[in-house]
Amino acid sequence: VQRNDYEKFSPRERNQLALDRYVTQSHSASEIGRIYERFLGYLYERDGWRVDYKGIIEGYEDLGRDLICHKGNEILIIQAKCWSREKTIREKHIFQLFGTAQLYLMNNAQNELDRRKVSARFITTTELSPVARKAAEWLKIEVQEKVALDKAYPMIKCNINQVTKEKIYHLPFDQQYDRTKIIPAMGEFYAGNVAEAEQKGFRRAFRYAGFRKQ
Repeated sequence: VQRNDYEKFSPRERNQLALDRYVTQSHSASEIGRIYERFLGYLYERDGWRVDYKGIIEGYEDLGRDLICHKGNEILIIQAKCWSREKTIREKHIFQLFGTAQLYLMNNAQNELDRRKVSARFITTTELSPVARKAAEWLKIEVQEKVALDKAYPMIKCNINQVTKEKIYHLPFDQQYDRTKIIPAMGEFYAGNVAEAEQKGFRRAFRYAGFRKQ
C-alpha cells in the first residue's frame, strides 16, 4: 500500500490492514509460540473456560504453565509446544509439566483448591517420543498431539467493561490484548474482522502497543 493511499483510508480500514499484515508477516519462533497459545486460549474461551495467559504475560517466570484454564470446579494447567513436525517432544517436557502442576497444588492446596479438580494437559503440533508418551500416561497427564495452529481463527477480542458497559476491541498487538479475557456468557466474543467488531458497537482500545491516546 502506497503512503498516499494509506492516508486516504478510514480508521477501520487502517486497523484491518494492520491486522492483515500481522497475520501474513513472517514471525519469529517465539512469536509463533505466542500465537499458538492465543489460538489454544481462544478454543478454550469459546468453550466456556476462563483463561489466564501465563506464558505470554510472565515469560520465563511462567514455570511452564502456558495457560491456566478455569471452569466450574476444574482447573486445567496447559503447556503448549508449537514445533515443526520433524521435532519430537521428550520426556523432560512431560516431567516439567507434572512438576509445575504439583507446585501449583502445593502453593494453593490450603484454600479453595481443596475442593477443586486440578489436571495437566500437554498440547503440541508434533508428537511425543515413546518414552514421553509412557511417562505422560503414568503421570496421568493428558496429551493432545498434532494440534495444528490455524492462523485464520478470529483474533479480535471484543470485551465489555462490566461496570461502564463500554465496548472495546483489542488487536493481537495491542497493549492489553493478552490480559483481556473473553467471557461469551457476558456478551463478549472474538471477531473475525474489524468491520464485524465495529458494527456490533465496539471501538478499538486506546492503548496500542507503545502508544496511548490522550
